[in-house]
Amino acid sequence: MGTGKRGLLTAAVTVVCAVTVLAAAPGTAFADPAPTPSGSTAPAAPTPPPSKDLEEVRQRLDTLYHEAAVATDAYNAAEEKAEQQSAEIVKLAQRIVQGKKRLDELKDRAGAAARAQYRTGGLPPEAQLVLSDDPRQFLDGSGRILQGERATQHVLSELTRTQQDLEQYAADASTQWKKLESNRKAKAAAKKKIKKRIAAAEKLESELEQEEKERLELLEREAARKAQNAWLSSGILDDLDPEATGPGRKAVAYATAQIGKPYEWGAEGPMSYDCSGLTSQAWATAGAVIPRTSQQQWKQLKRVAVEDMRPGDLVIYFDDASHVGLYVGDGAIVHAPRPGRAVTVAGAGSMPILGVVRPGAE
Repeated sequence: MGTGKRGLLTAAVTVVCAVTVLAAAPGTAFADPAPTPSGSTAPAAPTPPPSKDLEEVRQRLDTLYHEAAVATDAYNAAEEKAEQQSAEIVKLAQRIVQGKKRLDELKDRAGAAARAQYRTGGLPPEAQLVLSDDPRQFLDGSGRILQGERATQHVLSELTRTQQDLEQYAADASTQWKKLESNRKAKAAAKKKIKKRIAAAEKLESELEQEEKERLELLEREAARKAQNAWLSSGILDDLDPEATGPGRKAVAYATAQIGKPYEWGAEGPMSYDCSGLTSQAWATAGAVIPRTSQQQWKQLKRVAVEDMRPGDLVIYFDDASHVGLYVGDGAIVHAPRPGRAVTVAGAGSMPILGVVRPGAE
């Protein structure tokens, strides 16, 4: 592949190289942060043969953190819906206030019309004509009365419609309150599950000796490296577009600037992020509002083939779309991995890819 085909944006290259060097230190990355730009397989780091127990621990940790990630997506989705429902309730409340004010005005007008009719004695027009001293004046007055009656009927009709609108607003508000309460319960359940899974993972890790923790991290790196090498060996980088659009460059610049900040579930920055919090904020700075969760990003954004992805695109991972990273080019992503880790660069193929989506209109 030629230089132009492999070229990463200048800023991203610097970041990838810097993080690749730093990644040799323990605790700096969850997935392998050293994708090979040329597409050749990366050399395997010397790793002591893992004991079966330690490999089981790694797999158990992967499961626990994955379940926490799924619950985090559920929490974020419930929170987003709750915010939308709260905003809708506020709008409905404003409409109810305005409707009541309008209803009071219409009642006053209807009352005035009723009082005017009372002053005529409620006599039929024929009797008023007989009793009138000036038939011409009566006829002119009759025309005005007819207009008044029509106006009164209009007021009564509008009064009825306003009352019906108020009843509908109240019903809609009640429905939104029920949905809001449902999503509050969903948030609470997801939060409980997240904390439970993270606590279990932390307890499992705390029971390891320091040497075992170091070996466990090597196992994590090795698993990510093997997955990345398998992905690169397909020749995927040969035809990838190295050029990002203007918005894509802005998203990449934002994401790479967050490297080193801690993962925190439910966080959207600026001090910490979860995976979709990072990608949604990166694209917000690029001028595109995208869904908050990785699952909704997968469902709602434009899908592109993996071989057609370019810097700025979002890579969605796992069958349940529970993780996402932002592609920065040259086979690498920036992502917020999981609790206990920081925003980092990783190989785009270091986790099972579900697909790729492209924010924006281009």
